[in-house]
Amino acid sequence: MKMTLDADKIIKTVDILAQRVGERFPDAGLCRVAKDFTLVARKARGDAAGLGKANWRLRLMTLAVLAMGLILFGFVVTELRFNAPLREVGKLVQILEPAANIAILVALGIAFIVRMEGRWKRKNALASLHSLRSLIHVIDMHQLTKDPSVLLGGIEPTASSPERLMNRVELQRYLDYCSEMLSLSGKLAALYTQSIQDEVVIQTVNELEALSTNLTRKIWQKIMMLDHTGPARRPRKRVK
Repeated sequence: MKMTLDADKIIKTVDILAQRVGERFPDAGLCRVAKDFTLVARKARGDAAGLGKANWRLRLMTLAVLAMGLILFGFVVTELRFNAPLREVGKLVQILEPAANIAILVALGIAFIVRMEGRWKRKNALASLHSLRSLIHVIDMHQLTKDPSVLLGGIEPTASSPERLMNRVELQRYLDYCSEMLSLSGKLAALYTQSIQDEVVIQTVNELEALSTNLTRKIWQKIMMLDHTGPARRPRKRVK
C-alpha cells in the first residue's frame, strides 16, 4: 500500500491553525504570517499537482518530431522503390543508411524535448520551494526574540530590549504555533517529491525539511525552559 500525503488535509490543518493564531493573537505579527501561510499552502498544493501533469505542448512536439521522422523515412523508401527494385543489396544499403540517420535524429530530438520538460518542471518546483524557504525564515524571525529566560527573572530589560508582554502560558502557545507552522511547511515541501522524482528537487525538499526540523528543535528548547518558570506572570517593563 502506497502512503502519500493528502494535500487537502494539509490545507485544512493550515486553515485551522491560522484561525487559532488569529483568535489567540489577533494583533500580533504572527497572525498576519499565518494568513499568508494559507495562501502559500494553497499555491504549493496547486504547483505540486501541476508538476505531476504532462506538458501537452512538449508532448505534441515529441509527436511532431516522431511523425516527421516517419514521413522522411517513407519518402526515402518511396524514392528508392520508384527508381530501382529493393531486392538489390545496394539499394537496401541505400535505405538503411538514411533510415539510421533519421532514427538517430528523431531519438535525439525526442530526448531533448523530454529533458526540456524535466528542466521546466524542476525550475517551477525550485521557485515554489524558494517561497516556502522564505516563509520558514519569516516564521523563525517571529519567534527569535521570544526569550523564555526573561520570565525566570533576574534580567533587567534595557531601552533597546524588545517589548515582551506575554506571560508563560501566552508565550508557550505562541511558540507552539510557530512550531506547528514550521512542521506544516516541511509537509508542504514534501508534496513536491510526490509529483516529480528529480534529484535536485528531492535534495532541496530534504534541506527544507531539515531546516524546519532544526528550527522546531530550537523552539522546543524554549518551551522546555518555560516549564521551569513557575506560575504565569508578566515580564518586567523596559527601562526608559
